[in-house]
Amino acid sequence: MKRKITEKLLLWKDSPNRKPLILNGARQTGKTYILRQFGRENYKNTVYINFESNGTAASFFDDNISPSKLIKYLEAEAGQRILPDETLIIFDEIQACERAVTSLKYFCEETPEYHIAAAGSLLGVAINRKAASFPVGKVNIYQLFPLDFEEFLWATENNFLCDEIYDCYAASKPMNDSLHNKALNLYRDYLIVGGMPEAVKSFIETNSYIDAGLVQNDILDSYTADMSKYATNTEAVKIRACYNSIPAQLAKDNKKFQYKVVQKGGSSTIFGASIEWLKQAGVILECQRIDQGIQPLAVYADQTAFKIYMSDVGLLVNKSKMPVNTILTGTSNIFMGAVTENYIAQQFAAKGYPLYYWTRTNSQAELDFVLQKDDKIYGIEVKKGEHVRSRSLNLFTQKYSPDFALRISTKNFGKTDDVISVPLYATFLI
Repeated sequence: MKRKITEKLLLWKDSPNRKPLILNGARQTGKTYILRQFGRENYKNTVYINFESNGTAASFFDDNISPSKLIKYLEAEAGQRILPDETLIIFDEIQACERAVTSLKYFCEETPEYHIAAAGSLLGVAINRKAASFPVGKVNIYQLFPLDFEEFLWATENNFLCDEIYDCYAASKPMNDSLHNKALNLYRDYLIVGGMPEAVKSFIETNSYIDAGLVQNDILDSYTADMSKYATNTEAVKIRACYNSIPAQLAKDNKKFQYKVVQKGGSSTIFGASIEWLKQAGVILECQRIDQGIQPLAVYADQTAFKIYMSDVGLLVNKSKMPVNTILTGTSNIFMGAVTENYIAQQFAAKGYPLYYWTRTNSQAELDFVLQKDDKIYGIEVKKGEHVRSRSLNLFTQKYSPDFALRISTKNFGKTDDVISVPLYATFLI
């Protein structure tokens, strides 16, 4: 599958200021596959070390972690030469070897000619748990998310449709009705299948939502297993409770995360660390509340008020037991609003946007997303269907005059009264 992060990896490879790379992200987002494929296509050879499954290699890092000594050990283990600028060294599941993480500092300082890429699913969690030192400033860190909708279109061989979406977005002109409906149908497929590579692969090969769902079940089980593996028993119970509460949190009219939904009498004191664990593991997305719609948005964020979305909309649909036919037929369902918001959050997170939503003090007005790109502010209202009455967006626009006011819905491209209409399937372009 073509992934956007490959372009960043090529820039990293050719950068004169290259440092060892850490590719971070939730489990099953494709980190290992991407790095191995990148090594095959862009290097003379690749040396792959998995620290979870290869205890012998992990033991090399117990004592002296000088790069010159480690290179000799790794060559012996792999049975091939490691050549500066020609070999890609992959450290997989690096969170399982604390000393390997530390060694990246010395590779950066002493032997920058070696190309090292590390993958870690729960690196932040493991480092916090072990109180290990992290090579701050000595590594390049990239975050990998599930496939966004554009990557899903590439994977399903809809490149031409993707080009049409680009053209209509740039010109703010309606798309041909037939193509518009096709794009909406693919968008609904994406809501069900999501962007986890293995689920997408299964769906493409079998054209079955059921088979994709079986993959999602395995992924959800692996997340639960990680909670037990990388947390104490007491912590794991709290983490699972927070994670399992997400569908119920999103089903409320007020989607602000409430600890009492997790457990009666719950509070940030009891569950705050659990939310942080889930964020560090990459399995949730946090959207913070702001009460001002001016830049810089970050300074107006309320650390105590936030929404929580799952990192993949397909996993949310699976976990909430949302009927597939409800999504495919567009049957009226209150929870579809939450599913739609989760999809939007996932697309924005994949583009690197910090997530914010706006509420007006002493008012029922709430704007789903507010984004800042450079010095531009985007006020964004999300609609699950064609009903596009936008009271909150109008209030936000009147008060703050954002650079762009966008309404995302199933309606075609267009513009009315300075509000730009963007179809749900074109969110990745914002």
